[in-house]
Amino acid sequence: MLQNYFTIAWRNLTKNKSYSFINIGGLAIGIAVAILIAFWIHDELTFNQSHQNYDRIGQVMRHDWYNGRKETGGQSSPMPLGNKLRDAYKDAFTHVVISTNPVNYIIASADKKFTQAGRFMQAGAPELLTLHMLQGSRAGLQEIHTILLSETLAKKLFGNTNPINKVVTIDTQVNTKVTGVYQDFPTNSEFRGISYIAPFELYLTFNEWANAARDNWGDNSFPIYVQIAPNQTFEQVSAKIKNTMLPHLNAEKAKQKPEVFLHPMAKWHLYSNFENGVNITSEAFKYIIFYATIGLFVLLLACINFTNLSTARSEKRAKEVGIRKAMGSLRAQLAIQFLSETLLITGFALVLSVGLVFLILPWFNNVADKEIAILWAKPLFWLLSLTFTLLTAILAGLYPAFYLSSLQPIKTLKGVFHGGRAALISRKLLVVVQFTISITLIIGTSIVYRQLQMAKNRPVGYNTEGLLSFPKNGFQGKESVLRNELIRSGAVVEVAESGSELTSQGSNNTGFDWKGKTTGMKDDFGTLRVSYEYGKTVGWQFIAGRDFSRKFSSNSSGIIVNESAVKLMGLQNPVGEVVRSTHWHKGNYVILGVVKDMVMASPFEKVRPAIFSLQGNKRFILIKINPQTSTHQALSQIQEIFNKIAPAVPFEYKFINEEYAHKFANEERIGKLAYFFSVLAILISCLGLFGLASFMAEQRTKEIGIRKVLGASVLNLLGLLSKDFVRLIIISFFIAIPIAYFFLDNWLQKYAYRTELSWWIFALSGLGALVVTLLTVSYQSIKVALKNPVKNLTPNP
Repeated sequence: MLQNYFTIAWRNLTKNKSYSFINIGGLAIGIAVAILIAFWIHDELTFNQSHQNYDRIGQVMRHDWYNGRKETGGQSSPMPLGNKLRDAYKDAFTHVVISTNPVNYIIASADKKFTQAGRFMQAGAPELLTLHMLQGSRAGLQEIHTILLSETLAKKLFGNTNPINKVVTIDTQVNTKVTGVYQDFPTNSEFRGISYIAPFELYLTFNEWANAARDNWGDNSFPIYVQIAPNQTFEQVSAKIKNTMLPHLNAEKAKQKPEVFLHPMAKWHLYSNFENGVNITSEAFKYIIFYATIGLFVLLLACINFTNLSTARSEKRAKEVGIRKAMGSLRAQLAIQFLSETLLITGFALVLSVGLVFLILPWFNNVADKEIAILWAKPLFWLLSLTFTLLTAILAGLYPAFYLSSLQPIKTLKGVFHGGRAALISRKLLVVVQFTISITLIIGTSIVYRQLQMAKNRPVGYNTEGLLSFPKNGFQGKESVLRNELIRSGAVVEVAESGSELTSQGSNNTGFDWKGKTTGMKDDFGTLRVSYEYGKTVGWQFIAGRDFSRKFSSNSSGIIVNESAVKLMGLQNPVGEVVRSTHWHKGNYVILGVVKDMVMASPFEKVRPAIFSLQGNKRFILIKINPQTSTHQALSQIQEIFNKIAPAVPFEYKFINEEYAHKFANEERIGKLAYFFSVLAILISCLGLFGLASFMAEQRTKEIGIRKVLGASVLNLLGLLSKDFVRLIIISFFIAIPIAYFFLDNWLQKYAYRTELSWWIFALSGLGALVVTLLTVSYQSIKVALKNPVKNLTPNP
């Protein structure tokens, strides 16, 4: 019986090739999109699960109280807090590991040298992170002058030779011994891109500021990772350590009532945000909902196509149903037959969709910044694919199967069967649903693009053209020589130093006081360490006061603030006012000048209040290329000078305008994927319209012939065949407007700097959908309208 069902299904597929192509093609596209999104969601949901104990790993964080509101601090903590947790709560933790944030240092061996991102972590880190060791062991950080390399970095430095016990130099000054090679962290790990791990104690030996922070409870500069004991929960341990910091803070800091707690690794990615002390979903989680919804909608469009075409072509199968029922077939048997046809179509669609996924996946990985692979060898993949195909077949074929099996045999055999008003209304309703989804996606893609362009065109407050950034590694003590040589070459107009990259906010600090500050006010400032020439190099713009100058010895106690800092402090005439620091480089500082806000962090958010100071270590060199010199020539001259002054340092630089462009990567990723899915949604909808238009034109062949004989023009006939579809698109447009407005308005609220939902974007999106519809329908309409009316009216032999 089943064989007979599939034989009939195969004959129907080969007999109606265009109908089969539209159905298989539409379903294949829908399934391919669903598979891609399912892969992406799986990658997001398994974030950090490569660490075996990830359900017991956490990060130490804290809540602070400001003006009666609980705010959650950053992901860095004071160094002595980590030591206190390890010593005082031994029963609560298996591991407590103090770490640095990712730092870029020159890693060199013999003549090979690369600037790499890595971390300095305490000895328990390899066990806590369950590193997959390819060579050596996880105990490799027990000695201070040791280092663990990632597989990729080990190959770059040593090729295929054994790196164990080889000497590697950090920052051109610290020699370490390779004690292990670990497998690279996957892209869906919080530690992705970490090329080396060295002992935290080693970091303290050549960074004075970090060494000075050993007992400083006010310096929140070090991430602390923990692994709780098997008999503990995160809630229990958080309750124990809640007040650990309080006894060690001064009166001013104690007013904030810091509450220490653990944030589980399982929540780092999808639940990284906090609101009034409550853990809420992150943007990553919202994107999962967003893409899952798109995937379901695109698959739904494909299923609607199948349903529409199946019910529309019911008259073609009506006599077959009548004969089968007259021969004794039960309705259930007919329903199973039509479902088997759907299953066959869906099976072909699955095979085609896997091929499409295979072709699209490299591009998709590049856009989505993933390393997703098709799990060919995993039985679970095929089980889920087959289950998914079965569910899709049921979703797409259930209504057509029961609709066709319900036809009355007497009417069908007499040839008086017609689809009926109910079937026509259902088809129209499904078309409206299709294009409501498609138009909503078009509007959404347009708004994402507008938001991106608005942020890109935002004034940044400095000049990025011809500006280069270099890590200062290897140039300590040679800054003046380097600057003089570069300016003397004529290829460079100015050189400066900074504590952080220009496109990064750098560190942040609290504990500032000034005239008129209200009690309990939050005073969180970005604090940036710069040299005298910083302003001239980046081209910042003054509103009041003056720049740093070597002519005034008092400048060492001077600061420059941005507009946002002045607004926060509420100062009417800020120049000359004194700001007192109780934590960050303790002392009194005079405001020398006020500069326009510089967009250094997210271009979609408000600029953070910032203080620029000459105090502290600088880790980066900024170079302004002479605009009268070609970039190629300037780089050649700069490299020559670099190699002469510090031959052991690799010549690795970044263009600031390119670094700034990277800030839009996430939104561009959303835009590209949304655009891609929108195009596929429209393509699927157009396939369905094309099939329906073909069917309607076929049904009305004789009517069109009579109208042509009576004088109807091609334009008249085109309007006749298109008007129903145009009405449906207009209805879809008016349904899509409030839906799109609601979701996009909510999406834009997360940006402090955002575009407006202009009416013309909605209008153009609707017009675009209408034009696409007319083009799709017109082909079949014009084809029939141009046909010789004599052939249309002549009965088939």
